[in-house]
Amino acid sequence: MSQIHNSSSSVLPKYAQLGFQYLVNHFRTIMLVTIMFALSIEVLTLGPHKFLSMWNSLHIDRIKIQCSFFVVIFISTICFMSKPRTVYLVDVACYKQPEMCRISSAGFIEHSKINMSLDPKTVHFLSRVLERSGLGEETYLPHALHYIPPIITLTTARDEAEMVIFSAMDSLFEKTRINPKHIDVLVVNCSSCVLTPTLTDMVINKYKLRGDVKSFNLSGMGCSASVIALDLVRHLLQAHANCTAGIVSTEILTPNYYGGKVKAMLVPYCLFRMGSTAILLSNRKCFRHRAKYSLLHTVRTHKGADDRAYGCAFQEEDLEGRLGVSLSKELMTVAGEALKSNMTTLGPLVLPASEQLLFGINFIGRKIFSLRWKPYIPDFKQAFEHFCIHAGGRAVIDELQNGLQLSAENVEASRMTLHRFGNISSSSLWYELSYIESKGRMKRGDRVWQIGFGSGFKCNSAVWRCNKTIETPIDGPWLDCIHRYPVDVPQEVKLG
Repeated sequence: MSQIHNSSSSVLPKYAQLGFQYLVNHFRTIMLVTIMFALSIEVLTLGPHKFLSMWNSLHIDRIKIQCSFFVVIFISTICFMSKPRTVYLVDVACYKQPEMCRISSAGFIEHSKINMSLDPKTVHFLSRVLERSGLGEETYLPHALHYIPPIITLTTARDEAEMVIFSAMDSLFEKTRINPKHIDVLVVNCSSCVLTPTLTDMVINKYKLRGDVKSFNLSGMGCSASVIALDLVRHLLQAHANCTAGIVSTEILTPNYYGGKVKAMLVPYCLFRMGSTAILLSNRKCFRHRAKYSLLHTVRTHKGADDRAYGCAFQEEDLEGRLGVSLSKELMTVAGEALKSNMTTLGPLVLPASEQLLFGINFIGRKIFSLRWKPYIPDFKQAFEHFCIHAGGRAVIDELQNGLQLSAENVEASRMTLHRFGNISSSSLWYELSYIESKGRMKRGDRVWQIGFGSGFKCNSAVWRCNKTIETPIDGPWLDCIHRYPVDVPQEVKLG
């Protein structure tokens, strides 16, 4: 009997919460249906003769009817003309790294030991970072960094750029079957590698794009640069009709090889790996039925921070002592402020009315009535079916999972991308989206929240709605390994 009572007591609050959410979220619909039902009952009780007499007493003539129709048509036209153009994501192509570029943790440590003449203490430090990083044994580094010593030249940097960018672009054009000359806007984001000619020039020359193509080369934007590029393209497509845009998100590692022994710099040296993504977007109506997603919102947030805090992304004292992988206090404070600001802007756009009401009540109670309530964190799982969190490291994913109260399945794409490919900078969001598609989980109407973090400190968001149920891809970076995922990623993996 007690078991039945406990079960019912645990179920009732759940159903009460669901009832509250349904009532608030569909309040307008419920009120409209109630009013229409009441009016229908009233009309039926009047009878046809009394209803006709009331209608005739209104003295509605033809001129009034025509004027009413004109006003309705005029207002509808204004609303239609002021509606922003829909930006479609036609398709995405993620670079599939060749097996010859694979690097194991043991191989990475051995190469670092030889190339940098590391002492045993520093080698032990690298091992401990990798053991708790969340990276697997199948991540990739460019060819130039596999040599002993590494070949760090502009030539090898350009070779890496051509390999990752051209491969992704070739795959994108093959999947979409679009002529490169139909590209009107080209954006390439690469944070720390600035070549001459630029990366955009390299793409334009390779694919013989039109001479009037609008090209942008974004650098220094950090790991959130892909969402910044999206925001730029969204504004351009809102201003120009019938345009198609291409975005390339990558990070060229060859010229950024770190050969020193400063622990704060060795941490990102251990985490960053090779990757690239090419994205095709358009506002042309001909892509309405072909496109996978529609872009709903982009939100950009920038908070001032000491770049050293983001550069290490870990607390150096903690690494030297307990060798944990928690975010530094300074970084977490700034990241928390940036994410909070981003959520404050995004929340009213995406959260259902029930969550906004609970947040408003909590805010008023704390600020106006000085009640000792904990700040209410909205349940973003009611607004989104899928989450793509930048796979910058295990600690980044852990903090956002706890802060947003997400389930293990919500952050599965981020953890598995980190395990399989490492920190691939701005392109990680798209490898995560590809993971969800490869698992066959993306259904029509699903909403996706992409969250990117970058130096500065930046927190940028993009919100998508799936236009059609995505079939399991027959290509892509997960093709040969998706059957093995998800895998269990322990808190620590001993490396010998």
